[in-house]
Amino acid sequence: MIDWTYTLAGTLTGFVIGLTGVGGGALMTPILLLVFGIHPTTAVATDLWFAAFTKLAGARIHHTNGNVDWQVVKRLWSGSLPMALLVVVLVSMGAHIGKVDWLTKGIGVIVLITAVGLLAAPKMVALARKKQSGQPEQFENIQSVLTVVGGAVLGTCVALTSVGAGVLGSVMLLYLYPLRMTPHRLVATDIVHAIPLAVVAGLGYLFAGMVDWWMLMSLLLGSIPAVIGGSKLASRITGRWIQIALACVLIAAGLKVLW
Repeated sequence: MIDWTYTLAGTLTGFVIGLTGVGGGALMTPILLLVFGIHPTTAVATDLWFAAFTKLAGARIHHTNGNVDWQVVKRLWSGSLPMALLVVVLVSMGAHIGKVDWLTKGIGVIVLITAVGLLAAPKMVALARKKQSGQPEQFENIQSVLTVVGGAVLGTCVALTSVGAGVLGSVMLLYLYPLRMTPHRLVATDIVHAIPLAVVAGLGYLFAGMVDWWMLMSLLLGSIPAVIGGSKLASRITGRWIQIALACVLIAAGLKVLW
């Protein structure tokens, strides 16, 4: 049956995703673990499909506004989708991902890393801009390679923990494309990249019967209207203060998961 407490959590997370591109895994997974006491494997499996459907709703708004950088998205997919597919194959073959002792701690560590990345993003952008202006040709030569490699890292993190596509992806893109990624383009590109990644990563858990469908429906009931509203609002304001607040929440959540 529909659980309205999940719907409320979905509404909060969906709005943050639409506004900042962040929160599908970094916010929702800790909520499922800490607030609702969901088993780590079920939380990861359900959150992957939650992120896919929620971001699909938000992506339409951002694409209509012409903010998606498709060249960067394709580079990310080149690395992220094969790695996520590898994890899917392992899960489908019966790998006991849910019984790995470090799964919960891994989620906590990645959440903390994403929080630090959010806080440090402006300094990282300034450093990247300095490098690009000082050595533009050398910087541009390694952009595409590092984007594919970064995508592979994101694919592995998302497939194992459902965390990383939003915050880690945003920080990485800010560093690699400091002049190209305006705030609105960053949100749109990050959201579009995450959709097939979440689907591919979620397939193994789906076939293994690890997705809680009633919980997913309850979450989506709140997140889809909220992500549409957040996506429309994203074109009017900056999400920097929301990112700072989110980073503080993530630090507390990450520490709680670890200890």
